[in-house]
Amino acid sequence: MKYPIGIQNFAEVIEGGYVYVDKTRYVHEMISTGKYYFLSRPRRFGKSLLISTIEHFFLGRRDLFRGLYIDSCPEYEWQEHPVLHLDLNTREYNTPEALKEELNRHLEKWESLYGNEFSSRAPEERFLQVIAKAHAKTGRKVVILVDEYDKPLLQTLGRPDLQEQYRSILKAFYGALKTMDGHIAFALLTGVTKFGKVSVFSDLNNLFDLSFDRRYSALCGITREELHGCFDESITLLSQANGLTKEECYARLERNYDGYHFEHDTPGMYNPFSVLNTLASQQFRSYWFETGTPSFLVYQLQKTNYPLENMTREKLFSDTLNSIDVMDENPLPLLFQSGYLTIQGYDSRLDAYRLGFPNREVEEGFVKYLVPYYSPNRQDSSQMAVFQILSDVEEGHAESFMQRLRAFFAGGDYQVVGTAELYFQNVLYVLFRLLGLYVDVERHTTDGRMDILIQTPQYIYILELKIDQGADVALRQIEEKQYAAPFVHDGRRVFKIGVSFSSATRRLEEYLIAEF
Repeated sequence: MKYPIGIQNFAEVIEGGYVYVDKTRYVHEMISTGKYYFLSRPRRFGKSLLISTIEHFFLGRRDLFRGLYIDSCPEYEWQEHPVLHLDLNTREYNTPEALKEELNRHLEKWESLYGNEFSSRAPEERFLQVIAKAHAKTGRKVVILVDEYDKPLLQTLGRPDLQEQYRSILKAFYGALKTMDGHIAFALLTGVTKFGKVSVFSDLNNLFDLSFDRRYSALCGITREELHGCFDESITLLSQANGLTKEECYARLERNYDGYHFEHDTPGMYNPFSVLNTLASQQFRSYWFETGTPSFLVYQLQKTNYPLENMTREKLFSDTLNSIDVMDENPLPLLFQSGYLTIQGYDSRLDAYRLGFPNREVEEGFVKYLVPYYSPNRQDSSQMAVFQILSDVEEGHAESFMQRLRAFFAGGDYQVVGTAELYFQNVLYVLFRLLGLYVDVERHTTDGRMDILIQTPQYIYILELKIDQGADVALRQIEEKQYAAPFVHDGRRVFKIGVSFSSATRRLEEYLIAEF
């Protein structure tokens, strides 16, 4: 079986004999029931191939669709339409000139087909004229497809000067979709995120957002049924190559790459890029995470002083989750729309969503990526220290665990993010999540909140953190608040640990350990 890894052109997939998961019933639904659409999905989730599929449909290439769902629909005449395909995914947008050059590159290509009398004017006016002239020359309305409309904006997060200029340029350019409505047959814009302040959304009130529509939750990605139906033979080979039963192999694929939910109570979606790479190489790895670094996400987490443990606790109202314009106060919508978090629960009374990591690939990759940004020691030696800490925790060596933890905080090149207490909690959260431990931060009890709770099959660790106070004060709080009481009949050894940090040195100054 041939896997279309990195191939985003529909004609190349079909003519090259690559496996294709048929999504044309959704294309049929879109074309039959509407005209203007927007779709946000994480990177490498199939948006570009979807755009190309729609492009070739409107080019009248019925030969490419033989045997697919849409080929059996009798209502289409498969007429060729002029298609204006704008792909913003292939360039670095370091300056406003770079964005204008990319728009001009596409405009020049279209003007070579439909006339360049207005080539000296502003990009937005040229776009208007190209749409009108394409309709006039061909006698058929125009199809407009925009791939990764938000790439220039995502590349300049943290640069408000460029953001404002890019928003102004794109507002004028995309405004053509409303102005030229009578000349347009169909339009689809895709991206990773939804910037509500761009006129694509503030001016185009006729743009239907597919992103949260449960009817289109499987438009991109691979469903469980598609995985079994299209790749069962390949999974047999994958299981043999890794010494697994077929059932174990399916379970590992689900654990590693499934779990994306784009609305509540919808089936989980598998990451197509990771699945295809796994089947091709017959190795389980973090393929999706390794192809892009979420530095702009970490920037927002640190900029907002966000408590990391809240990523999987905080509830967001639907209107907040649907727009990243609140990212300067809350980075979670950006994390969700980028694919690092997904919908895990829904409260219908509040119309509020709870988020979580979709799968093991994303959780492990993201936490590992956070370590250098939140670690007090960024040297390579800290990697070994992390695994030594894990060994101590798993084996119940509480004293050695705390000595290594104190060494972990000693010295190093780091930047304090947020208040001192928040900084220490974030560092410890990242550390213990990286180790794969069950970590609960700020866990509520009947008489207070534990700072950190760690549980292993044999041991329980209750840590209370104090800033510029003695470790005895922290340990006394554990006793007075009876944090260990819920585990009196648990059977595991319980370590109560009071920890004192210094806000001046940003170091762990002292600790005291007691057993329950």
